[in-house]
Order: sequence, then C-alpha cells, then structure tokens
Amino acid sequence: MAERYAVQDLARDLRHALRGDVDFGAAARALATMDASNYRRVPLGVVAPRDADDVAAALAVCREHSVPVVARGAGTSIAGQATGTGVVLDFTRHMRGLLDLDPEARTATVQPGLVLDRLREAARPYGLTFGPDPSTHSRCTLGGMIGNNACGAHSVAWGTTADNVHGLGVLTYTGEALRLGRDGRGEAPAGLDDLVRSHLGLIRTGYPPGLPRRISGYALDALLPEHGKDLARFFCGSEGTLGVLTEATVRLVAVPRARALAVLGYADESAAAEAAAGLLPHGPLTVEGMAEDLIRDPAAREPLPRGGAWLFVETGGATEAEAAARAAEVLRAGGAPDGAVVTDPAGQRALWRLREDAAGTATRTPDGAEAWPGWEDCAVPPARLGPYLRDFRALLAEHGLRGTPYGHFGDGCVHVRIGFDLVTPAGVRAFRRFSEELADLVVAHGGSLSGEHGDGQARAELLPKMYGEELVRVFGAVKDVWDPRHGLNPGVLARPHRLDEQLRFEVLPPERPVVAFTYPEDGGDFRTAVRRCVGVAKCRAEGPAQGPGVMCPSFRATGEEQHSTRGRARLLHEMLAGEVVEDGWRSPEVREALDLCLACKGCRSDCPAGVDMATYKAEFLHHYYPGWVRPAAHYTMGGLPGWLRVAAPLAPLLNAAAGVRALAAPAKRVAGIARERDIPRLARETFRTWAARRAPREGVPHAYVWPDTFTNHFTPGVGRAAVAVLEAAGVRVELPQGRRVCCGLTYVSAGRLDAARKVMGRTLDAMDPVLGQPLVVLEPSCAATLRTDLPELLPHDPRARALAGSVRTFAQALEELAPEWRPPRLDRPVAGQTHCHQHAVLGDGAERRLRERAGLTGELSGGCCGLAGNFGFERGHYAVSAACAADRLLPAVSAAPPEAELLADGFSCRTQLAQLADRRARHLAEVLAEELEGGASSR
Repeated sequence: MAERYAVQDLARDLRHALRGDVDFGAAARALATMDASNYRRVPLGVVAPRDADDVAAALAVCREHSVPVVARGAGTSIAGQATGTGVVLDFTRHMRGLLDLDPEARTATVQPGLVLDRLREAARPYGLTFGPDPSTHSRCTLGGMIGNNACGAHSVAWGTTADNVHGLGVLTYTGEALRLGRDGRGEAPAGLDDLVRSHLGLIRTGYPPGLPRRISGYALDALLPEHGKDLARFFCGSEGTLGVLTEATVRLVAVPRARALAVLGYADESAAAEAAAGLLPHGPLTVEGMAEDLIRDPAAREPLPRGGAWLFVETGGATEAEAAARAAEVLRAGGAPDGAVVTDPAGQRALWRLREDAAGTATRTPDGAEAWPGWEDCAVPPARLGPYLRDFRALLAEHGLRGTPYGHFGDGCVHVRIGFDLVTPAGVRAFRRFSEELADLVVAHGGSLSGEHGDGQARAELLPKMYGEELVRVFGAVKDVWDPRHGLNPGVLARPHRLDEQLRFEVLPPERPVVAFTYPEDGGDFRTAVRRCVGVAKCRAEGPAQGPGVMCPSFRATGEEQHSTRGRARLLHEMLAGEVVEDGWRSPEVREALDLCLACKGCRSDCPAGVDMATYKAEFLHHYYPGWVRPAAHYTMGGLPGWLRVAAPLAPLLNAAAGVRALAAPAKRVAGIARERDIPRLARETFRTWAARRAPREGVPHAYVWPDTFTNHFTPGVGRAAVAVLEAAGVRVELPQGRRVCCGLTYVSAGRLDAARKVMGRTLDAMDPVLGQPLVVLEPSCAATLRTDLPELLPHDPRARALAGSVRTFAQALEELAPEWRPPRLDRPVAGQTHCHQHAVLGDGAERRLRERAGLTGELSGGCCGLAGNFGFERGHYAVSAACAADRLLPAVSAAPPEAELLADGFSCRTQLAQLADRRARHLAEVLAEELEGGASSR
C-alpha cells in the first residue's frame, strides 16, 4: 500500500513540475515495457517533456523520489537499453524539432526526438544528408542514434553517428547542464579528467584495433589527449547511462548527384564476405551483404543475380554515367560469378527494400520458426569477416541453432537473429551457453560484441571477455563520475543485469489461450502470434509515404504509439501477461487501442514479421463482448448482409428517407453511424435480380461470379460490367445458387465470430455443388475474407480450403481463363488506390498487367482509404477515417490530370472518394465494359 501511494506522489509531483504529459496509466506503462529486444521491464510511468526545462524538472522530481530514469526515442533498440523500471522519458511526442539547419556550415541542430527521415528531408533541397542511416530511418530518432552510436548502410563512406556529431547538450541525473564538444571543447563532470589520466596506459592498449564498428563499452579512448579529448564522441554510444540528451548539433554530408547499385552474386555468404573488404579501395558508399535464406518470396529473387548470397555495393558520382562506371568497376573487381549494375532508381529502391526488411524477415527462420535478437550485430575487422562467418555457422550447428546472417559486410558487421528457445528454462540456459561461446569467438577474431546497436543488457555482462576485467572496472568508475546516484538507465552497460534475466517471454501464461482463429503459421498459439511483433516498428513510419505500402494508417493519422501495430501488439502481450493490463480479454486499454485499427490487413503483408492485427482485433472483440451489449454499429453494419436482404424490396422508399435530414439523422444515431456520413443509396435492382432475368447461358460455366453484399445491393453495375467483360473474353459465367451466400466479412470485422462461422457454413453448403470452379470476387475485402478468414475460422471443413483456393480477382480470372484475350485500348492515365486488402492478401500483379494491356498508364496509390468497411461509418471514427484518406488517396486524386481515369475496385474506396472529394471512381471492370460497349455501338 505504501509503495502505491509513493507512486501516486511521484506522479502528482511530476504533473505539478512539468508542462509536458505525465501518464502513469496501465496503457502507457504497457507500451513502454519493451523495445525491439528480448527484454521486458515495467516502468512506473511515462513522461513526455516539452523542452529541456521539462527534462530538468523531471530529473529533479525523480531524484527527490530516488526513481531511475530511462530516455527513449522510437524504442527500436535491440539490446534492451530503451526499457526501465522507473520513469521513461518519451522524446517522440514533443521534443522532435529541427532547431536550425545551416547549409553553408553543413550542420543541423536537432532535438532528441526528431526522426532521422525528417532531418534528411529538410537537408535534401541543399544536396545534403545525415550520413548514418540505419534500416529504421523512417522512425528512429536522432537521440536514440546518439545513445546507441547508430551506423547504417553508408558508414563505409560517412562513418558512425559519433563521426557526425559536433556538440551535445546534456543533463545529468544530479542536475548538471553540460555542453559536450570536440577538440577539447566542452564541460565534463568533475573527476573525469583525473580518471582518464590515471588509466592512460590501460585505455591506450585496451581497445582492439582495426574495427570501424567498435560500439561496445564506453569510448574512453576518445578522451585521450592525442584524440583531442573528444567529449561528444565519447558520449555517443553511452546508451542513456551517463546523461540525458536535450539537443545535438550534427554534421551533414553532401549527397552524390547520381547513384548506381552493383549487385554481386556469390556462392555463399562467406565468399561474399571475403570479397567485401577488397572493394573498399574503390570508395563505395555501401557494401552490404545478405544470403538467400532471407529472400523468402521467389518473385523477389527475380532481379537478383544468380548465387546463394549477394553484396549490394552503392556508388556515387556527379552524373549517372560516372556512378554507373564506378559500379561497373566494382563489378569487375568483385570477382563474383554473376552480377548486375542497376541504375534505375525504382529498381534500386526495390532492392534496398529487401535489405531494409531483413530485420523483420529474419525474425522467422525459413521453416517458420521464431528467431530472436541478442547477438544481432557483432563486428570483426572486415578482412576477418569470411573466416568469422564460417566459424559462426559452425558454432550455430554445434548448438543445434539456426540463424540468417546479413549486414554491413564492408565494415565487418553482421546482423543475425537466432532460433533460441527463450521460453523454457532449458532453452534459456542454452541461450546463455551459446552467448558465452559466441563472445569468445568474436573476441578471438579481434572483434566487438556490438557493432551497431549497443550492449544494453544483451551483451554488457560479457564485456570483460572483450576488454578484460580491469578496463570494465574503469567503465564502472566512469558511471560513478557521471551518475553517482545510478539514476540513469541502471543495469545497462555498466554493472549490467544478467543477459538471461528479465526476458519478455517469461511472463506469458503457460497454457495456450482458447481462441477462434487457428493461426496456422503460429502453430495455433495466440501467444506465438502476438510474439511475432519484435518491435522493429516499421508501422511507426511517418512523413510523406511512397510506394504501394499500407501500414499503419491509424498511426499515420494519430501519431500515437497505441494506435500502431506495434503498440497494439505490446498491449496484447501485456494482456496475456496480466501484470500491467489486468483485465484479460475484457481489458479497456486493449479495447481502446484496437478501436482505431481499421482492420486494413496492411500489417499482414507490410510488417516484416507478418503481424496480422486485423485478425487479432477480431479475436479480441470476440472475447470482449460476450455477456455485454455491443455498440450499435456491430449489430447494424456488423450484420449488414441480413439487413440488406430485408431492405432490398424497399429500396426506393429507404433511399428517399435517407435524403431527408430529419429522418436520416435519428436513423444514423440509432444505427451507430457517424453523423458526418451520407447513407449509401440502395440499388433499385440487385445484381442477383438482374442475373436471374438473364437468358440462360449455354454450356457449363467456366467460372462463377460472387454476388458480394456491396456489389449486390449498392453497385450492381460493377457486377453487370464484370459479366459483360468476362463474356466478351469468351468466359461463360454464372452466379452461385443460394440467395444467402456471404463471405462473412462484416461479422468478422465486428468480432462476431460465432455468427461469422454460421454464415460461412451456410455459404459452404450452398457452394458445395460447384466447389473447385474459379470464383470471381469483385470486392477485394470479400475476396480476402474468403481467402484467409474462411479457412482459419472453419479449419476442419475441407470445403473451406477448397473455396479459398478457388477465389480469383477480376483481373486474375481474365488472365487465367482468357490468356489470349486483348482488352480494349483506353490510352489514358489512371489515378486512385489499390484496395488495402488486395495489396495485403491478394496481390495486384494481374491488375497491373491488365491495366498495362489496356493502355492505362501510371500507378495507383498505396495506403488505406480510411473507410475500411464498417470503420469509417462508425460513430467516433470519422476524423481518423478522413485523415487516412488525406494521407495518400485524396492527394493522389487531386494531383491527377483531368483526363485521368479514377480507379478503385473497393466499394469503400469509391464511397470515400465520393463523400470526401465528390469524385466518382470506378471498378476496372466498369471502365473496360464501357469501352467495349462504346466500341460495339460504333461498329
């Protein structure tokens, strides 16, 4: 009881002292229990300071209460250094400013919460950038990069973060405000100079030579007289254990006007590693390596040269020709059996995405087993990398472990996630034994335990193997000088926790939760599904989005961690643990976080670890509501197919009523529909009714066209157009028999999974006679539900898998059933959006090819329209729904030329455009059918 009141007093005092946010609630604490490592520590609360004065005030209060403090940026640290048991300072909410950018001096002054890509965007117009660029560049913060001395792919050209820092503003736990500079400039705590002077010999001889990526331990050698007493460099990589960063001045570098990419294919990663060091004299910008077991998608391998491993070597130049010539020179020097030079920017981006996603892809071994960080980034001298990798592979085999190395081969730095068993006591003991032996192996090759991400808790315990006991004792003395009360990030780097304690898996329940979905890729275990999220936080990417990606629209709209895929996964993890989030499946914290999940399924494809939050949301709602009254929208829009069957005969009357404000407003209130929304008009004649009036077709159908709820009741013209095009292509089609066939989408979206299974069971009964025939589904969300949710909710009915396997999109059906058919030429540009479910589950390759054959040029935008089925219509969701549309869809349509054809195959996307932009978009089938009809009438 006394401890609880002490925490309440701490929270009260912080609220009185700060202008920033103070949150000691269960959700805020749960979101900060983990970073991207294997470790978990529960904080007392989270503080988001507004400025340096707030930071000083927070430190003063925590000092008075003897509570430790942990500084946190994006929480992507892989060694556990962004978690703690005291107060977490979250710099990503307010202290994220770019204070100054001087293109003449090539410097920028930033606050610690500024995301790296925001700095790079601001510097780009001046031909400048910040050199270090870890793969998390779209979400990592400058403060986190300085804390861990982050590096990235371009460090062979531009160095580590420590090489690019001019000056730092720092607050110590005891309240000192220090300015740390280079070349002997700056202030240090009393006693630091004496400590260095008394250990000059040890410091001069204690650090291994020839290591461009030596990140482990404190960089005391930067304080040597011959190195200019470089306080700023020394502070980089101290992992928040010495002071709290409030401001930094960093160096910017000139960006080459042109770049090219040499991709070299080798037999295996050791051969690639041995070639890497020999390419450094050619002045490359990057020398990155990865092996074939990280390329899981056969289509992704198509642009790669033949081989079992590859080097990605980027070159720069004043012109494209110069950059390409340098890449060709690298190709000749690399001695690779196969290789290619890529000059096309789009092609380069596609290849780099393979490399950047490796941090998430590597979280699963090729056979689907879990793999974990902990030995993520050891580094050896580049010339030793080949032999080290062979010995490393042998050590893995000796311990019966699997891992997939990749990384910064030009710097001798290797990333790898390993299939440790971190759940059972025996597995944890094996993890410790392997860690100790691997540390010995790294040191035997003259390497550093950390080559990029810092020591944290994962490796700091083993630093005596690298530096010796005496130098590590000096590290402890350094900590005492800077932080005598041990209030900053205790247990990290100096006097560390054991590497096998505080693991995040040990709090999960021993028994599997009983769930509705089967989670086939996670062995049917919801705990394993939730563990997929390892915290790399690709879902937290912000700023101008490009490409076809979708994830994560609610985070992009709100900027709130709890509304990111990672945040929701963390809350589900804590729900299962039951320590911070105490109400299990009835947790209000989880319910609130999932409320703004659009169930877009973008994370299913875009998350490198394959988290499927749409399914987790449906699962949670299924457990949350039994015995409780659901929101009205769950009954109305969640049961939409049933209501529309009743409403169809009354379509003219209901449409008229919907146009009368006095009638529509109370109807929307009762139905749980947002007042800002217009109620879509019902079709006077359904798609099914039209199909029933058609003359019978001769012969056996080649395919069946699915009469989904939206096409049937709202946009039957899409169905009629699809039938017309398919038949023009020589494909005989019919509609399935049975008037109640339904995919169950709306029931799944509302978490009404028992009802969904009943609906799906009736559908399988109706479809039984034609199972195995191609099923053309025009609505992407319905196609995705049939493809994924149906077999996962009815796993024991083989008909579910058969029906799922028969699903085709409109374009896929044409490509498969009429491969020789040539569509009419439209020869105009397109704009619009690829449906999020299409992107995530079905893929849009066939659609792209069909558009190309029809002369429809240009790309559709990625992202999510924000309507997302029920979501955008539900009361309380309108603002977020509109913000999602404003992120990608609306700008793409606004920027389109007047003659552009607006395409959106999803009913939600078309409705969102009509209601927010007063623009009419069409299904691709409608566009083709119109051209066919016009061509026929003109002949």
